[in-house]
Formats: sequence, structure tokens, C-alpha cells
Amino acid sequence: MKLTFLGTGTSSGVPQLRCSCPVCRSKNPADKRLRASALITFNGKNLLIDCGPDFHTQMLRLGSPDLHALLLTHSHYDHIGGIDDLRPYTPDFADGFPIYSTPDVADDIKRVVPYAFNSGSDRVPKFRLNTFSLSDCRPFTVAETIDVIPLPIVHTADGPLIAGFRINNLVYITDCKKITPQAIETARGCDTLVINALRHTPHPTHINLKEALDIIKEIAPRMAFLTHFSHAIGFHAETSRMLPQNVTMARDMLTVSIPD
Repeated sequence: MKLTFLGTGTSSGVPQLRCSCPVCRSKNPADKRLRASALITFNGKNLLIDCGPDFHTQMLRLGSPDLHALLLTHSHYDHIGGIDDLRPYTPDFADGFPIYSTPDVADDIKRVVPYAFNSGSDRVPKFRLNTFSLSDCRPFTVAETIDVIPLPIVHTADGPLIAGFRINNLVYITDCKKITPQAIETARGCDTLVINALRHTPHPTHINLKEALDIIKEIAPRMAFLTHFSHAIGFHAETSRMLPQNVTMARDMLTVSIPD
């Protein structure tokens, strides 16, 4: 399995608009972060996790590879804002490009791009929505051969649970504020864990660096990669030096191999 980080930034990206802090002015490419998204290549298929407003740029960077399905963690704009840009991929699927999400996210997608569901025109994208439940971590199959286990994750106190994913030996979690015991148990034993770490100080809807490291210690993967950073995480090079040996700050376009 191969994992490519398409973007590793939070909703504002890095550099952040109208900000002149040292991180936003950094010349280091590792400090330039598009909105968080990832591409998983497994069993000859490419699975996209989240499709934010930088999706078009991210795909051009990769040379516009084939895509076989989209997994959505939740429906905040920085995770679904590029949905319409999937239209060049939809002709490959007679019944619509397959999107997998919880039912509440599927409803939001229908409201965001209603024309993708009620038009017979070939000038608009066509999507096929597939829903899964977070109540029991029951696996579902994507692209005919890939089993995905959804993980229940707390993002906001007053909102629905969002989804993390376990695919074989990879666990991908973003926008986590609290990880449920069920998610912890399902994630244990993975080789590689990806988890968000917004900044150093506490935040009301995202874990900070210390909280992310505590979760990594509890799940105990062989390797962990941090993602979904704001500019307040500091310089990539400096923050990287603070991390345990098995934890890495992800950067845009980083590709890692994950053993079966």
C-alpha cells in the first residue's frame, strides 16, 4: 500500500491569507500546506480521502491519476469543497463516481451539489452516494477489493461523529478532538497511523500536538504521521525535532509505503 499526502494544512491552509507571521513567510516548501487530503493506492486502485478546495491543484501535481472512489471524513468545506472538480472522473462510472460517507454527510453533499443528482446532462458530474454507519465499525468494500473499517471520531461537541478509516495496516484520522474507545480498539495493531495535530496550544475542536502524541502512544503504531496543521504548529524543521523517533510531521506530496 502507498499513501500520498495531497495536503497537510487546516481549513485556512499555510500560508494563511493576510498573515505575515514567520511561518507564513517561510521559504521552506515543507511549510507550504494545502488543505488536508490523501491518496491511497492499494490493490491497483486509487482511493481519495476527502476532496477539499485545493483538489484541482493537488491532482495536477500528481499528473491527474485515475481515481476509483472517494472516502469522506465529514462535510466541512475544507474536506468537500472540491467535489465539483471530480467531474472529469465521473464518465468512468456508468452509475456515477462512488462516494462513501455517513448518511448526514451524504445529505450535505446533495445540498451542496444538487445538480449532480437530478440532471441527465453530461455537462455536470454524476455521483453515487454509498453510506456507512459509525455505530459498530462494520467494514464496507470499496472498488470491489478493498475493505474499509470506519472509525467513530469526535470533532465538535454539538455535531455528529465524523469518520476515521482503517484500511489494512493504515489508520487515517483527521479533525479529531476526542477519539472514542471503539476507535482506539479498532486502530490498535496498525502499522501506520495518520492523525491531526493542529498546533501546540489547546483548541476547542481539534487536538493539539501533545494530545496527538498521547493518542499515538495509546494506539502504539510502528510509525505515525501528523497532519492537518495550522501556521501555529511552527516551522516544519523545528517542530520535527521535538517528536519521538517513530513520529513524523507529514508534508504535502510526501509518499510513504505501508507494509501489508
